[in-house]
Amino acid sequence: MTVGQGIFLVTAAVAVISAVMVVANPRLVHAALWLVVTLGAVAVAFILLDAAFLAMVQVAVYIGAIAILIIFTVMLTRRVMVDKGPQANRTWWLAIFIALVMFGGLVALLAQVPDWWQGSAPLLAASGDFLVEDLGTSLVDPERYVIPFEVASVLLLAALIGSIVLARPGDPADRSERGKGA
Repeated sequence: MTVGQGIFLVTAAVAVISAVMVVANPRLVHAALWLVVTLGAVAVAFILLDAAFLAMVQVAVYIGAIAILIIFTVMLTRRVMVDKGPQANRTWWLAIFIALVMFGGLVALLAQVPDWWQGSAPLLAASGDFLVEDLGTSLVDPERYVIPFEVASVLLLAALIGSIVLARPGDPADRSERGKGA
């Protein structure tokens, strides 16, 4: 095992453990901080893949903007999070089954690639400018990534609209009922 593979395994373990902590932590601020750790581990994986531009975008956009926006949103909302009982879902077994099927599919896919465990990845271009230029043209090329890029932008717009709906105050009748219960 090379040093790069060892760093990758440690980074992957940190990413998986922190991702589990994101969904398992009952406190939203702590979950958002675990999300920052997860996104940082993904940035390290990009660096290991010699994709410095994508690592920088990961840090600037996801850690620097989205994760901090989530933390501010959680801190600035006026709704009080009250424990309403157990947070476990009754269909947890279905989620585990789907995760195992997805994992099996990934293992089967990797088994078809010859010598994937020996780290014989194709060499990347020597110039970082070529990678950035190729990424830019790939995002607007109808034959490559323009549809997933647009779907991601619509998904982010829907998340923004959903957060506005959740954060806005309710009807005046709701506010008067909340005032009576306090």
